[in-house]
Amino acid sequence: MTLPFESDQLLVGGCWRRAAGGATLPVEDPSTGLEFGRIARADANDVDAAVRAARAAFEGPWGALAAFERGRLLAALGRAVLAHAEQLADLEVRDVGKPASQARADVVALARYLEFYAGAVDKLHGTTIPFLTDYTVYTLREPHGVTGHIVPWNYPMQIVGRSVGAALAAGNAVVVKPAEEASLTTLAFARLATEVGFPAGAINVVPGLGEEAGAALAAHPLVNHLSFTGSVEVGIAVQIAAARHVAPVTLELGGKSPQLVFDDADLDVALPMLVRAGIQNAGQTCSASSRLLVQRGVYDRVVDALAARYRALRAGPAARDLDLGPLVSGAQLARVRRMVTTGLEAGAELLASGEVVADAPPGGHYIAPTLLGGVAPADPLAQEEVFGPVQVVLPFADEDEAVAIANGTRYGLVAGAWTRDAGRQHRLVRRLRAGQVFLNDYGAAGGVELPFGGTGWSGHGREKGFEALYGFTTVKTVAARHR
Repeated sequence: MTLPFESDQLLVGGCWRRAAGGATLPVEDPSTGLEFGRIARADANDVDAAVRAARAAFEGPWGALAAFERGRLLAALGRAVLAHAEQLADLEVRDVGKPASQARADVVALARYLEFYAGAVDKLHGTTIPFLTDYTVYTLREPHGVTGHIVPWNYPMQIVGRSVGAALAAGNAVVVKPAEEASLTTLAFARLATEVGFPAGAINVVPGLGEEAGAALAAHPLVNHLSFTGSVEVGIAVQIAAARHVAPVTLELGGKSPQLVFDDADLDVALPMLVRAGIQNAGQTCSASSRLLVQRGVYDRVVDALAARYRALRAGPAARDLDLGPLVSGAQLARVRRMVTTGLEAGAELLASGEVVADAPPGGHYIAPTLLGGVAPADPLAQEEVFGPVQVVLPFADEDEAVAIANGTRYGLVAGAWTRDAGRQHRLVRRLRAGQVFLNDYGAAGGVELPFGGTGWSGHGREKGFEALYGFTTVKTVAARHR
């Protein structure tokens, strides 16, 4: 694959072409605010063609492949991703504004997902069920058929890997709608897939606006399963649209994830991770640890140490690979600034902030990482997802209060707890409402094997690991009576 490529095309049924209406959308570099390319603006006609191409592939050459053959293609795609790692990372730096090292890590994660699912495809087994003596009963796991994937802009490569990779491994044909702010690496991924031999129609990509291409994909009656990662509001709309044709939906809708720091925590280990979990990808992470809950006995010590670390953080152009890059868009920058300003006006205390480097391009979407105190558990800054490099610190007296604060939002995606008390660790695992709980850690280096998803307003269903394969299949029960 040669990069850069003509990005203003979509992939339908193995053919690269312009959108049916000929429309395009600008591609902006968040580090400069300047346009540097165009992508196709797919409409409902393009989405319909993509879904029908996926259906033909599922009922034809793609669906006819044995599981191990799908695995070989996924493994080949993983190798191709690694062979083009620098090119893919450069695209992500420019398209999304990720610091270079984070972009390279995302390429490795994409390849790792493909490797994992390549090895898992022929290990997705049914079961036998003891029943009446004159019956043999067993179950089969079968793909849904055509799966739709609406991918957000914050981690396009990783979410394509965990969602599309699992769906393909399970035998589905896929239609992907990447975010209009971040389509380039998804298009590049699809080009690599065609080059390593995926049958026409197994993978289709229709970039465009959410309210046009995304809405058409969610509402299409021939889509058998939908995977959506994004905001609560859009997730609800996707689920309603899918319900009209009774398609199941996997939703990952963000979070307000807490880390609980107890008096007996190993602060030398905890402190760098407390900060990193909040500012990675400029805080534009669904599982970002945006609430730090600290027991009163170590509160002042922890706040002082956090403030010192925050003051040392620097944001700047993605290619410079500083602590933070820009936010993805001017709209996102305005939203984060508005939430911080409103919080400060309501009484929040600015504990510390980093800096935006002096030579950052004036049109870039930069904001200094910000640490806030004086925020009550019910305040918007402690309840709503900021999706920027903003952390709030809240004190607690004991375990019961910590759990009450941690569980006191509508979200339930991830939680972390720092304590040496083994009994407390096990109590917290049971008491914290979250899809993932980390003890004396946060994130576990991504962990492609670890099921990921939330409770409450963080969504439902699981991606990553074998749970994703279960979600992208349906169970058929076979009962054979002996005659």
